[in-house]
Amino acid sequence: MPGHASVTVRFDPEQTSLEMMAAAIRRLATKRPPVEEPGRLHRIPVVYDGPDMDDVCARLNLSPQQVIALHGKPIYRAFLVGFVPGWAYLGPLADELVLPRRPTPRTRVPAGSVAIAGQQTGIYPLTSPGGWHLIGRTSVRLFLPDSDPPSLFRAGDRVKFFAASE
Repeated sequence: MPGHASVTVRFDPEQTSLEMMAAAIRRLATKRPPVEEPGRLHRIPVVYDGPDMDDVCARLNLSPQQVIALHGKPIYRAFLVGFVPGWAYLGPLADELVLPRRPTPRTRVPAGSVAIAGQQTGIYPLTSPGGWHLIGRTSVRLFLPDSDPPSLFRAGDRVKFFAASE
């Protein structure tokens, strides 16, 4: 099972030993994986008017324009899809924007909220609790329950944010 920076391997100890499994993993790890095409590129419009924008600017000693420019500059990689359906952990975030999670999470974050925390950014696909700093919002739907797969983003996809007006 892939994780953000690890892989969990489950095995049946009645079928193989830990030592044999570890040896097999070491053999696989030394093989060079085939070079894959980069993930799909998604361009996401953001209205940068989030309720935490002023606090983020004050804590980072940046203007809103600087936060917007720094957030919109990179092409982010979707490291992992999880937390809630459609949520993608995107990164890495510019060092200048790194903040810890909020000390007190919100009980209700609106769907479409664009947020930052740690070295990552993300978009809340559904209304849910959350502890990230809300810097903007997008109208792009990320959870598509009638689609297969139901998430717009997949691990490995690339995401480019750009400033948009209403």
